Amino acid sequence: MNQPNSPDQNLRAAQMIRSGEGQSEAIDRGNGIWESRGVGNSYLVTTGDGDVLVNAGTLADARRSRGLFAKVSSQPIRKIVLTQSHANQYGGLEIFKTSSNEVLAHRLYPEERRWNEALSEHYRRGSRRIFGGITGRTEDMVPTAEVSPDVLLGDEGTQFTLGGRRFEVIWTPGGETRSAVIVWLPQERVAIVGNLFGPLFANHPNLNTLRGDKPRSAMEFVASIRKLRDLRPVQILTGHEDIRGEEHIRKEVGRIADAVQWVHDRTLEGMNQGKDLRSLMREIRTPPELTLTEEYGKLSWNVRAIWHEYTGWFDPARGTTELYDVPPESIGPALAELAGGAARLAERAQAFLKTGQPLEALHLVDMALAAEPDCLPAKQAKRDALILLDHQTGGRNLWERRWIAAQIRDLGLADA
Repeated sequence: MNQPNSPDQNLRAAQMIRSGEGQSEAIDRGNGIWESRGVGNSYLVTTGDGDVLVNAGTLADARRSRGLFAKVSSQPIRKIVLTQSHANQYGGLEIFKTSSNEVLAHRLYPEERRWNEALSEHYRRGSRRIFGGITGRTEDMVPTAEVSPDVLLGDEGTQFTLGGRRFEVIWTPGGETRSAVIVWLPQERVAIVGNLFGPLFANHPNLNTLRGDKPRSAMEFVASIRKLRDLRPVQILTGHEDIRGEEHIRKEVGRIADAVQWVHDRTLEGMNQGKDLRSLMREIRTPPELTLTEEYGKLSWNVRAIWHEYTGWFDPARGTTELYDVPPESIGPALAELAGGAARLAERAQAFLKTGQPLEALHLVDMALAAEPDCLPAKQAKRDALILLDHQTGGRNLWERRWIAAQIRDLGLADA
């Protein structure tokens, strides 16, 4: 079975994250707004009395964007607004922060930074597994010194005028962090929203990432993007995209909200009917008019996130052993003994692959490798199962494909 040419092949999100590489000019987004692309885009909003920077980007991106923005404006940066508490927003703050400007962030930002630092090794290990090779080195992402916000905004947000331009900063707790805000320019009807939608517009949001993160509330996401829709923007600048057209935006934002609401409501209905989590993950599908792409988030993963949001970690369908610290793999050696060895379990796993059942095969090889970690037939069967799974899923979801690629790499096979 042929392996995918690259773990990034066909991944729009990965292409967007890398789109700033080699950028030599800031992109004119109209209305005096300039864009520097990167792991998360930065936007310079120019005025006659100084500029407003929305997101500093990662440290490496900020070093590049400082030069790009200097080409289009000689005015000082008066304010820096952080739309959330991820490194692709705050990582480059030290490049732009001066004694004469101020950094604005939501009141929850410092708390989020504290627990992110408390779990930094855990989160960075998860990020490297998924994004390593896309975003670059950790040292290029994070600051060399912490820059704390000068102004912490309440839930009501804030408004200010600079050089005759009006700015509103609006709290949208359904973003990728609960400190998420958007910047609204009411005169131009332009919204700079960061990663409120994730990196891709009209895609299922990623309510709980594989790298590890606090889960997002489905209904807070719905409420936040409906708040955006009600502003009636004619242009939305996201963390990676420029979306235009009042009617197009109204319809698409409404459709995204309705799709997530649908998944939320059907999940709760299924829970009340006594259905188990995995059945709901298989069964819940949106109607055609609410179908979103699944290149970053996935519908089935959001069913799981919603389930856990409301009911926690215990899944009764998993039975009594779910309450204890003995994993299923603990009986791997016993199963291998009954089967006549780990290689026999691997042989049966290959039979599952012949009938197009890679997940069943993975369950078996995990048992085989628990019994005999260096069993070559089991490693080969696992590799083949992962490759088949990638083909069956279409290989278009960034998290899924990068996870599968990492699992294949971890096998340590010469042809992996």
